[in-house]
Amino acid sequence: MSSLFLDDALDYASPGDHLVLSGPEAKHAVSVSRVRPGESVLIGNGRGLLVECVVEAARPHDVELRASRVRRYDGRWPSITLAQALAKGDRDERAVQMCTELGVSSIIPWQAKRSVSRWDAAKAVKGALRWQTIAREATKQSLRSHIPDVESLVTTTMLATRSSEHRMLVLDPQAETALSSIQLDARSLILVVGPEGGIADEEHQELTAANAERVRLGSDVLRTSSAGAAALAVLNVLTGHW
Repeated sequence: MSSLFLDDALDYASPGDHLVLSGPEAKHAVSVSRVRPGESVLIGNGRGLLVECVVEAARPHDVELRASRVRRYDGRWPSITLAQALAKGDRDERAVQMCTELGVSSIIPWQAKRSVSRWDAAKAVKGALRWQTIAREATKQSLRSHIPDVESLVTTTMLATRSSEHRMLVLDPQAETALSSIQLDARSLILVVGPEGGIADEEHQELTAANAERVRLGSDVLRTSSAGAAALAVLNVLTGHW
């Protein structure tokens, strides 16, 4: 399977069912992915349902499909939420893309003290929607069964409150504990990635006071756009996802 197309309204399917893909996804399938009758594609709803289908007819406004195999997937466990600091340019957007491809369960935009990019109320809504679109497209590219949810913008204080229900891991090049050495337990994870200038001392103190753990990847200092993806690769091994 080389292509995944999403149909948000798809809730159920059985082998042999006739399905129709319409709207922008159909146009993309025909005009960009160049699907043709007889080819096999995946149709998903982004909530765990993936349907292998054979294309029976392909038109710009609709693609007719015949379901051949139906699979349902639970969300990954432990779930991993990325708390990504806002960054200048498209660096935070690249982080969202790569971390989606690597299996992150949800994403929190974080207004860190040293974030160059600043979101006011209107921009916070627009920015979260932009990140959600990026996550959706990255889900299709990586043939994932679940689209990660992008939550509302948080401050450091708001982020710190999450540690009461989740295990929070804060990436810090100066930390003594290597991420690769931690022992996982039953808790879901929040991975915190700082902005270009790093996490401010007072933010570290606030997060640590809330029982967050500071962990390092190695001796190299990575960009905010790539640090989360590198950490997810480590966690994918530790959790047995890879």
